[in-house]
Amino acid sequence: MNNQNMLKIENLQVTINNKDKLLKGINLSINKGEIHAIMGKNGSGKSTLAKVIAGHPKYHIIEGKILLNQQDITYEEAAVRSHKGIFLAFQYPVEIPGVNNIDFLRLAYNSNRKANQNAELDPLSFFELVSTKSKTIDMQSNFLTRNVNEGFSGGEKKKNEILQMELLNSKLAILDEIDSGLDIDALKTIAQQINQFKSKCNSILIITHYQRLLDYIIPDYIHIMDEGNIIYTGSSDIGHQLERHGYEYIYNINQV
Repeated sequence: MNNQNMLKIENLQVTINNKDKLLKGINLSINKGEIHAIMGKNGSGKSTLAKVIAGHPKYHIIEGKILLNQQDITYEEAAVRSHKGIFLAFQYPVEIPGVNNIDFLRLAYNSNRKANQNAELDPLSFFELVSTKSKTIDMQSNFLTRNVNEGFSGGEKKKNEILQMELLNSKLAILDEIDSGLDIDALKTIAQQINQFKSKCNSILIITHYQRLLDYIIPDYIHIMDEGNIIYTGSSDIGHQLERHGYEYIYNINQV
């Protein structure tokens, strides 16, 4: 098996409540150092795939495998997958009233450190670390002392997700519509941080509807989903074609 492979999905078939299949045989391979993007109409299965990779318990895998770094994680719990390096930035980050943001981040950070047999950081050391990282994404320091995402704008919530991604030093970062709710300046800041995060040792999977994000973060491959399947895989240029012609462009290619 390719030791450069970060994520390998084989014939993944998924249901919810044992009803209709939501994913109908997904095959996907992402190597270390690569950025992949998934596009598709609403309801095509993009966010479902993201949640299944992250281990959301409401989805039932009836066939197929998910391999991370050549390890079978198909039936691992979400917390285990997180400790192994999977990070999912949610499309709609939840607010957690009564939970201080910096305490939440430190708990997540130290839980990850402990699971990987690394020393935990004391509150002062962690504050220095998170303060430094928050400055790089133009996040004001007072957001660290507020409740998790409570009263945050859409852009501030997304910056908080990127901060978590960096703190956890994720191996596979799945960014589900990280561009939604962002003005142009916030989009540029987030994109710059994602590009800086990319390395030869990690991989990034971006789910988006719009080419505007992919103007700043150039993917190695774009996959098009429809009705629970990946129906087309192409280069970064596909996004521009979709902007001009819509998804009929892909359907016409498949019919040729």
